Amino acid sequence: MGASHGLDARVVVRRDGFDLDVLVTAPAGVTTALVGPNGAGKSTVIDALAGLVPLVGGHVRLGDRLLADPVAGIDVPPADRSIGVVFQDGLLFGHLSVLDNVGFGPRSRGASRAAAGATAREWLDRLGASTLASRLPGELSGGQTQRVALARALAAHPDLLLLDEPLASVDVTGRAALRRTIADHLEGFDGPRILVTHDPTEAFLLADLVHVIEDGRLTQVGTPDEIRLHPRTRYAADLAGINLLKGNATGGLVDVDGHDVHIADTAVTGQVLLAIHPTAIALHEQHPAGSPRNTWSTTIARVEDLGERVRVLLAEPLPLTVEVTRGAVDALGLEPGRPVWPAIKATEIRVTPNEPG
Repeated sequence: MGASHGLDARVVVRRDGFDLDVLVTAPAGVTTALVGPNGAGKSTVIDALAGLVPLVGGHVRLGDRLLADPVAGIDVPPADRSIGVVFQDGLLFGHLSVLDNVGFGPRSRGASRAAAGATAREWLDRLGASTLASRLPGELSGGQTQRVALARALAAHPDLLLLDEPLASVDVTGRAALRRTIADHLEGFDGPRILVTHDPTEAFLLADLVHVIEDGRLTQVGTPDEIRLHPRTRYAADLAGINLLKGNATGGLVDVDGHDVHIADTAVTGQVLLAIHPTAIALHEQHPAGSPRNTWSTTIARVEDLGERVRVLLAEPLPLTVEVTRGAVDALGLEPGRPVWPAIKATEIRVTPNEPG
């Protein structure tokens, strides 16, 4: 199959007054996230790659196969592109059982009903959804729907896997488990895989490369660390600034590599993911008085000028990113090596369950 050579595309689409023109490259065996504000064009890219929206310019090449090129008059039908798609709401066939939904791809490729059923059962089992085989889509929860949609996409053995906001319709409790499942199966898929998300947590945990799309244009491409350390736009800076920490919670404390972080929810237990916005962290010259539950002594590792704002990277024990004003930099004399006391209110820390692995 041509997937071993990856995806090379320039997606040019114009519809409803919106102008989209982006380059999308996705190597085989690599997860590429498309991130951007609402209306930036992320889902349109997915639709165009899948053949659901025609190009007015550019091309889509998957390995050695040219799937779309309007100048050359090439537009391979969606069913013949060998692309698996997981849409935000699943888009399962409502009149078919879960088993028949998952077996649809193999059947459309000529497999017998028995062979397609065996393949479907295998994938449902892999995704922990074997007990759902006889149900109809209307009987499924959001998380179950997405597991079945992922099984349906993978059962067809596609050359390219596209996931459009696969966790958006899943509740907080189910999201962690499904994210772990998706991560496992993305890792095991040897073709290129593209993930659309508006959530920086998903992008930075699941993706190897990040494409930032704003107003129909590609504004930055890089690894999660490259985006985090060197954002090129205000949106990328906001996206990259999210601090993500993993730890074990009990009694309102989260052990993060030996450092206790206080959280507001004293009932949550087990493995959790902490998200802290960089503007939620205050810096002080001395131990601060007042309400913050989290404060400790550290030093500044790096100071980066972002124009109107300044990004400060802290050293151990918690290597967090902090955003402050230029006035704060001058007032505190912030520079690499400077001792500081960070402070974070427990109520400013977002806590979500995190599946180990």
